Amino acid sequence: MRHRKDHRKLSRTHSHRRALLRNLATSLIEHERIETTLAKAKEARRLAERMITFAKRGDLAARRHVARFIHGDHNVRKLFDTVAPWYAERNGGYTRIVRVGRRLGDAGETALLELVKSPELKERLRNEAEEAAKAAKAAKTATKAAGRAAKGDGEKAAKGEGKAAKGEGKTEGGVATAEAPKKERPGKAAKGDRFSKRGAPSAPKHSTRARQRGKSGD
Repeated sequence: MRHRKDHRKLSRTHSHRRALLRNLATSLIEHERIETTLAKAKEARRLAERMITFAKRGDLAARRHVARFIHGDHNVRKLFDTVAPWYAERNGGYTRIVRVGRRLGDAGETALLELVKSPELKERLRNEAEEAAKAAKAAKTATKAAGRAAKGDGEKAAKGEGKAAKGEGKTEGGVATAEAPKKERPGKAAKGDRFSKRGAPSAPKHSTRARQRGKSGD
């Protein structure tokens, strides 16, 4: 008999079990669907639905009570501002458990714990997501177009400045100025020519055989 047995202990101490259930309830509110073992899902379901009931009240005391259990201010805001209005006309049954099967390794029975959404709510959320995606795409396209226009204007301005600089070099005060003579590159040296370090042609050196003859006195 299960007399005075209110919950599953999950092979954990009181503090460890409370921390585990807090994390599961927070993840359910944040992601709207989590996968865990069947026993953990059944225990987290009780607390998650209780938090949603508090959020439906919407007063300051309820918000403080939920904030003591749910991690993160953004999750508390989502629970009060987004999730609670979904179930304004629903008394209980905010979540569902879908059995998935047994996982590899320890063969533990797993299940999906998710928030219940009506078909009308799903359609509305889908339309809102599509509109948000279209708005983001339009904003991105507009940003790209503005960047291209700014880049084109900058290139045109740079070209105009370059042309103006060339015109100023040719005429100063209405009088044409002579351009600086271009430096002529020295012609390509012939095969037999040799040059010194300064570029002046040096006297051709005798071959090795001739130098040997001079040394020997022949």
